[in-house]
Amino acid sequence: MDALTASFLLSFGVIFVAELGDKSQLMAMTFATRFRAMPVLVGITVATAVVHAVSVGVGFGLGSALPTGWISLVAGIAFLGFGAWTLRGDTLTDDERRKAQRATRSAVIAVSVAFFLAELGDKTMLATITLATQHGWFGTWAGSTVGMVVADAIAIVVGQQLGRRLPEKTIRYGAAALFAIFGIWLIAEAVMKLT
Repeated sequence: MDALTASFLLSFGVIFVAELGDKSQLMAMTFATRFRAMPVLVGITVATAVVHAVSVGVGFGLGSALPTGWISLVAGIAFLGFGAWTLRGDTLTDDERRKAQRATRSAVIAVSVAFFLAELGDKTMLATITLATQHGWFGTWAGSTVGMVVADAIAIVVGQQLGRRLPEKTIRYGAAALFAIFGIWLIAEAVMKLT
């Protein structure tokens, strides 16, 4: 498997899992109850592509400036932190819920702005930065963007078709376990590089 495909698949998997049960997915469900699916999905895609391009730029810059062993160690610790963050869960504030429900302009613009602001500093942005420190920038950007859009597309379908969320507790525990596995794997890789 070439490096581009590997970075795409890794980024897709990590961000897809990180997005399950995340605040952004809850926002996608909320927007899906108010607007048609396609404008919501387009808005999410635009915001995600921009945020993840910035994330990859930051991560790629850090990756070329720092030694890989230390990057792996920090990344592993960060992934363990993402796992704990996932266990804690995410909820929409009343203000975020009201904004999602009363958006009356173009759905694409409303969703893009809301998602862009919600993703700044979110765990998926930080995970993308972390991935970009060690993997190709294009594969990381494409994989993380597609992973988030697919996870949010699922939320749109759930929001429109079922009107209720997936079992949040199961999703949260599964996502936290996968983050822990990635974190332990990166820490073990760092220890091997540093010793």
